Amino acid sequence: MALARFLPKNERFFDYFKAAAQNALEMAKAFSELLENYTNVEQKVRHIRDLEQRGDDIYHQVSNALTQTFMTPLDREDIVLIAGRLDDFVDGIEDAARRMWLYRIPEPTQHAKDLAKLIVAQAELLVNTMPLLENNKNSTEVIKRSKEIKRLEDEADEVMNQVHADLYDDATDIKTLIRSIRWGELYQYLEDATDRAQDVANTLEAIALKHA
Repeated sequence: MALARFLPKNERFFDYFKAAAQNALEMAKAFSELLENYTNVEQKVRHIRDLEQRGDDIYHQVSNALTQTFMTPLDREDIVLIAGRLDDFVDGIEDAARRMWLYRIPEPTQHAKDLAKLIVAQAELLVNTMPLLENNKNSTEVIKRSKEIKRLEDEADEVMNQVHADLYDDATDIKTLIRSIRWGELYQYLEDATDRAQDVANTLEAIALKHA
């Protein structure tokens, strides 16, 4: 055990975290842009799916690196949690984008655009927070940014409250009822994505508190 203190720790995990967060931000922006410029939907969704695959690849790189690394810069379970929850976040974005295409949604709603912007804001905070993990002296700032990510999730909850208030107002026949049901599913995927970002934030905050 004494020898372990002098062995070099593999720092590449921080690079994986930064790459995964940057990929999540690229996905979030691509999805938001899809809603703001709702053309070439299939092509844009395919691009988002490609980014989701890149996220999977990063997650697998983390898993493989763990099997080959003796000394890690963070506890192994924390590394697994960060990588896994970042992967869940990008999965949530991809799920929403894929449903937009599968359901042949004619045009996005303002509520969907608002949720997408909140997801982008969360992803931007994740990108800015990941480099701070490399130094325990940044624990206070990590906690601060994690709380901001969670505050954005609260904003998403407020949007969802508005959604639930009027989702079925125009459902006057079978066609409009089906449309409302599909939008209900889509909104839930978007809220789930904000929840997954909050899961990442909770993990980062717990790690920061552990090392403060």
